[in-house]
Amino acid sequence: MTNKNKKITYKSSGVNIDEGNKLVQEISEMVSSTKRPGAEANLGGFGSIFDLGKVNYKDPLIISATDGVGTKLKFAFDYNKHNTIGIDLVAMCVNDILAQGGDPMFFLDYFATSKLDTLLAKEVIKGITDGCKLAGCALVGGETAELPGFYKPKHYDLAGFCVGLVERDELLPKAVDIGDQIIGLPSSGIHSNGYSLIHKIISENNINVSSNVLEDEELLDLLIRPTKIYHSDLKNIRNAINSIKAIAHITGGGLTENLPRVLNPKVAADINLSAYPSMKVYRWVKKYSGLDDNELMKTFNCGIGLVLVIDKNLINETDQILNKLEIPAVKIGTIIKNYNNLDVLYKGQLDL
Repeated sequence: MTNKNKKITYKSSGVNIDEGNKLVQEISEMVSSTKRPGAEANLGGFGSIFDLGKVNYKDPLIISATDGVGTKLKFAFDYNKHNTIGIDLVAMCVNDILAQGGDPMFFLDYFATSKLDTLLAKEVIKGITDGCKLAGCALVGGETAELPGFYKPKHYDLAGFCVGLVERDELLPKAVDIGDQIIGLPSSGIHSNGYSLIHKIISENNINVSSNVLEDEELLDLLIRPTKIYHSDLKNIRNAINSIKAIAHITGGGLTENLPRVLNPKVAADINLSAYPSMKVYRWVKKYSGLDDNELMKTFNCGIGLVLVIDKNLINETDQILNKLEIPAVKIGTIIKNYNNLDVLYKGQLDL
């Protein structure tokens, strides 16, 4: 047989359908562990099904969110650490659902690579299932794509899609008033934004993150620490008191860009930077980047991953509940009248 007439199969072109089917079989138990009311269908259908009749909503609105984890993936590639990047993927979508007062219902993922490595893929998907369990949502399906020659060996891309529900009268944000208090829930670290700058810092300073230690913690561990999922904390708060008027998920653009998204044009946020928690990873970022506080606040979460605007008339009761529930929270500011179209007014300095 000449080369001209040689049989060319899908497998010889670099796509192994059997390997993909094997992966689906091997992850089925992990995926099943995320089931919740409304999402009991088996993995592997053409589409994922959710039964609204199985959840107790009177007048629900559907909220959807999609996201990825950006260049944080480079740490997974470079240091063969794939077990938590899936948590980041879920968190980036779920926290956006939570910011509108919603409850995450189900999640789908997209995993694309040049050649499917089943062990690696299982490790990534294990992280996704861990994230879904933290978020109380079901992993109802996804897509595993082999794109021969498109990615480097052992490299992959991730995308996530989440759907949540919220009662119409509980949709956030609600009207925010002068005097309402701004509460911050601490982040677990850098979360999943600003990593292009992090990689630049490492490259420019020839830093070995696997051997660099910050106060008894390996720098790599601090940089790859997964994004916090705030589902449990918010659920406990809302079950105890209806005092939250708005929630901002502090992602790309930092508090500077994200908090104004939930404010009306008549008000602004008066933020006390001195109230921010001290975090060793941000001390490292500030030292090697040379960024001032304003630039840091527009790039990173700087230690506060979720911001709550609390009704000024219920702040004392909310403080008591936060203490009772042992939810770490920091008062970082107050809602004030907007002067000169300045959405956020910073006072004090970050004490990182």
